[in-house]
Amino acid sequence: MNFNISNITKGVIAGFIATLVLTALMMMKKMMGVMPELDPIHMMSVMAAQKMGMETNMMVGWVMHFMIGAVAWGGAFAVLNNILPTQNQMIKGIILGIGAWLIMMVGPMVMAGNGLFGLALGPMAPVMTFMLHIVFGVVLGLVYQKLTHSTPSV
Repeated sequence: MNFNISNITKGVIAGFIATLVLTALMMMKKMMGVMPELDPIHMMSVMAAQKMGMETNMMVGWVMHFMIGAVAWGGAFAVLNNILPTQNQMIKGIILGIGAWLIMMVGPMVMAGNGLFGLALGPMAPVMTFMLHIVFGVVLGLVYQKLTHSTPSV
């Protein structure tokens, strides 16, 4: 496989922008009082503090949130782009967003004590996080398409 470093950088940029949009929606959700208990930043901060034996520091959660969204998922999008089905970057982004959601639901949610798919937070937790990850994927795919100047196709 031939990886273009330039495209990986573009994937990270697209991931960062998608994470900004996701974060804005998460903050609006919280300010409106919609599922305030669903707070991934706090969840990651607490998990990191427990793992490192230190006090909870919200900045750690914020850094983790943006590193995962931009570097991990944005970079993965660029690397996996040629093997994701379809030529439509937005659909590819949605597919990656759903994959990221699934991993979050069976990994970090469980490790944080929120149960499989976050169901300990209520039945809306998987629905809310799914919708947010779809938006993340749409933005990721569209920004990546713009950055790489690829033409959209159906």
